Amino acid sequence: MSRVVFSNARLVLPDEVVTGSVSVVDGLIASVDQGAAAHAGSLDLDGDYLMPGFVEMHTDNFERHLMPRPKVQWAEMPALLAHDAEVAAGGITTVFDALGVGDADPDSLRGSTWGPVIEALDVGTRQGLLRADHHVHVRCELPAPNTIDLFEPFRAHPRLSLISLMDHTPGQRQWENIEQARIYYTGKKGWSDQKFEHQVARAGELQARYAEPHRAYFVDYCRNHGVALASHDDTTAAHVEQAHAEGASMSEFPTTLLAARTARGLGLLNVMGGPNVVRGGSHSGNVAAAELARHGLLDILSSDYVPGSLLSAVLRLVADGILTLPQAVASVSHHPALATGLNDRGRIVPGLRADLIQVRVVHLAQGKRQAVVRAVWRQGQRVL
Repeated sequence: MSRVVFSNARLVLPDEVVTGSVSVVDGLIASVDQGAAAHAGSLDLDGDYLMPGFVEMHTDNFERHLMPRPKVQWAEMPALLAHDAEVAAGGITTVFDALGVGDADPDSLRGSTWGPVIEALDVGTRQGLLRADHHVHVRCELPAPNTIDLFEPFRAHPRLSLISLMDHTPGQRQWENIEQARIYYTGKKGWSDQKFEHQVARAGELQARYAEPHRAYFVDYCRNHGVALASHDDTTAAHVEQAHAEGASMSEFPTTLLAARTARGLGLLNVMGGPNVVRGGSHSGNVAAAELARHGLLDILSSDYVPGSLLSAVLRLVADGILTLPQAVASVSHHPALATGLNDRGRIVPGLRADLIQVRVVHLAQGKRQAVVRAVWRQGQRVL
């Protein structure tokens, strides 16, 4: 039997923050006790916060390591190890690696086969190389001609737990403002203006030909295989209503207050980006995550493209008086765990997995504060 006790910590519990200790036996939380006294042989956290490990259900970070520059592909295992270390350092103990399938651009990572990447994930897990618990979230680009073919390596794979339906056709959803789309594609992906114009000209034709049959294919796959389904970049009430009718349980990054309200009314969970909170708004010019939180419409935060943004966003929502600390922490732990069927983690409660992070808040110049992840445990074993 393995046993560890964390003492003298500020425990972020489901409904309150208390000073106390947590006992862990064989990877599970055995007891939660109040009181500042340090126990003999325990780990004294010196008054730092002890939070449940974060559950990240949508991050592009692995893709960023696989292609750190346009047209520059990195080896799968080094990319995975760098990504894994980065998410763990951000307090993430469970990560859904969001891998996009389908792209009409031949130079795109999402237009490539994913077999070697899945093999790297499997090998890394079998050999105990990974700090976080890795699952797979497949992002399906519906208008791309090759989406179904590129999905093949994921079919029936036990690591596949979530599918989201995307349509990045310029002029609608996330890219309602085409000039914002131009900035993104020429900046991040290194497209020339000429290439951007060419892709925009093709986009409508591809959407008309492929989007609906591909959507039907993946909706049917999720129903038949018990895989969670999410919509993406819902803008109108009709977008959300369609997703609900198809069995989606989450609306990822709704772009308008109307879409978020519709999702809540239909029982879908609203997912927004941590970077949106930290920056004070969307990089695409869409609704701000903090605005949804003020209206009581924010359920889950995702780090999206910056793993460290989860903890920073939690601190920002609390500092701005929008959420309490337990509420903000639940948006990055308990709520995403429930949404993805992981009922064994996400809270500091006896009987659940001891996925825990030690966090210290430090004061910087000009009244600023920074939260720092000092240690991470997964199932009671220290991984950082």
